[in-house]
Amino acid sequence: MSAEALSSDSTGEGSAFKFIHTVVDRILPALAVDRRLLPVLCPVPPAQQPLVNGIQVLMENSVTSSAFPNPSILIAMNLAGAYNVEAQKLLTYKLMASDIADLTIGQLALTVMALTSSCRDPGNKVSILHRQMENWAPSSPNAQSSTFYGPSLAVLALCQKNPETTLPIAVRFAKILLANSSPFNTDTGAMVILALTCMYNKIPVGSEEGYRSLFGQVLEDVVKNISMKIKDNGIIGDIYSTGLAMQALSVTPKHPPKKWNCKKTMDTILKEIELGKFHNPMSIAQILPSLKGKTYLDVPHVSCIPGHEGQPTLPSQTNPAPTSASNITVIYTINNQLRGVELHFNETINVSVKAGSVLLVVLEEAQRRSSMFKFETTMTSWGLVVSSINNIAENVHHRTYWQFLSGKTPLDEGVADYIPFNHEHITANFTQY
Repeated sequence: MSAEALSSDSTGEGSAFKFIHTVVDRILPALAVDRRLLPVLCPVPPAQQPLVNGIQVLMENSVTSSAFPNPSILIAMNLAGAYNVEAQKLLTYKLMASDIADLTIGQLALTVMALTSSCRDPGNKVSILHRQMENWAPSSPNAQSSTFYGPSLAVLALCQKNPETTLPIAVRFAKILLANSSPFNTDTGAMVILALTCMYNKIPVGSEEGYRSLFGQVLEDVVKNISMKIKDNGIIGDIYSTGLAMQALSVTPKHPPKKWNCKKTMDTILKEIELGKFHNPMSIAQILPSLKGKTYLDVPHVSCIPGHEGQPTLPSQTNPAPTSASNITVIYTINNQLRGVELHFNETINVSVKAGSVLLVVLEEAQRRSSMFKFETTMTSWGLVVSSINNIAENVHHRTYWQFLSGKTPLDEGVADYIPFNHEHITANFTQY
């Protein structure tokens, strides 16, 4: 809600907001700050706050001593204000003690940001990340957009620690982005915007003005690209990429050609939460900061004073009468037709499982019935990912992976989260990105 709207509020608080609005109008010109650079405020209505509390508690409860230490979850907890302080401490200690040797650039950057948001010294992780980015280059001149996601996180993490020493890295990164013609997916575009907005806002005094123009040009291009992904219902890309996109569009100094309706986006996301679409801890971690009015640019400014007192208000739940689940049939196909892969196949099996079962159960039943459907999984920050089927494994160097589709539409949830419906045709297709 704008300051203008708040100033006419009939609750009796309008005069206070009017005073703030007047002060802002007088101070910003003196500081040479453009009003448009202020974050777009898009609050959750009080009546729906229990929905947000509910998914935050769900996310925090996923933190256990045996769980994958996910830095994105710790960042979200710290930005939102943790309810479960013990889970917050456990995750912080696990990330501090984690071995960084096997981390990607993006994972290392998230770990640096997570520890920064916990008011902990990341130690040599920052210098290692800096060195990795000095040596980083895309695999090809027109690399896929996902190639730039991790490096964008790295620029953001380094910018928040020391923008002056990060400037040469950010300039080289921005020039690479300008030269790349591949369209960005929503997640990567949002992260590019957050990273370069940080640099745009923190260009060291005395630096060439051309740097601001360079960052501004890339930001303008990427913001325009993301704005084309805004759907009529406010979703940006898909529901799971919308959280990062909301962060990006709320802070960018370059605005999309068509004005973004934050309230419409927020209303749709809240409806999706009510429908139970946000139950994966990683998906919650990406949407939660926006629901709390925060962005990744707030990471260095988190207060490490203990957060919420007492228990949050949660959505009221009704316990449905227990019913005996009937069986459904899922048509499951595994397909590999990629050139250069030694074994080609296209096999289909009809699998019967209990209604409400996740896709992983379908895969397990298919594997039980036929060795050709044997599969392996890998644990990631998003949960279980199928890494191999019928002895054909994904390969990061060949850029191959197993993509799951419903009909011809890629699934936007993982095998441990997606619930197939009766007679749905699920295909696991070995493909290249």
